[in-house]
Amino acid sequence: MTRYRSRTRAARLALFILAAPLALTPIFAPPAAAQWIVYDPTNYAQNVLTAARALQQINNQITSLQNEATMLINQARNLANLPFSSLQQLQQSVHRTQQLLQQAQRIAYDVQNIDQAFRTTYGNASMTASEQQLVAQAKERWQNTVSGLQDSMRVQAGVVGNIDTNRTQMSALVGQSQGATGALQATQAGNQLLALQAQQLADLTAVVAANGRAQALQSAEQAAAADQGREQRRRFLTPGAGYQPGNARMFPSGN
Repeated sequence: MTRYRSRTRAARLALFILAAPLALTPIFAPPAAAQWIVYDPTNYAQNVLTAARALQQINNQITSLQNEATMLINQARNLANLPFSSLQQLQQSVHRTQQLLQQAQRIAYDVQNIDQAFRTTYGNASMTASEQQLVAQAKERWQNTVSGLQDSMRVQAGVVGNIDTNRTQMSALVGQSQGATGALQATQAGNQLLALQAQQLADLTAVVAANGRAQALQSAEQAAAADQGREQRRRFLTPGAGYQPGNARMFPSGN
């Protein structure tokens, strides 16, 4: 019995010795600042997607502003005026041709003047006019025809002189049209090319008018000459007023 008690005490003492270090060891709790961060993949993906969408909206706004700026620049170019004008040169060419027409000699381009000439100079030969008057009228008609031909050639020479000016203006206008920065400049260059064509048509009209005037004067002279010839033949064949025979001596007598 005594031996059993001794063993029990020894066991208790051993258990106490083994448990003493555990009881004496301090327990250290982790501080609050060293707590672990919890990672949520779903929340992270959502945040990345939201940031990407915001960046896309910003890029879209930048692109829209760039497009608006480009549109305004193009509008400014389309509204820019053409820094070139050929109006003065074209007007000078038309004025030169017009001056040549106004310098028409004798019978000018005037309706009243033409009517007066055809009532007198180109009218029917007068049965009471003297031979000298008939000759004077024929000479006047001939001078009118020559003047008309000269005027026609002067107009032709003036139109030929305008060709070089027209060529220079056409080259400049085509260059301006090809180098136009906007629709307005291209349209203005096209309008000036049409004005150049109108000026060339005006020159062509002047040449046709001058040639027609010369031909009309020549035809009128021929018609008046034919009528005057009939009158002179009538006078020659009229009895009592025609040829009167007489004595003619070819060689004077030697005495």
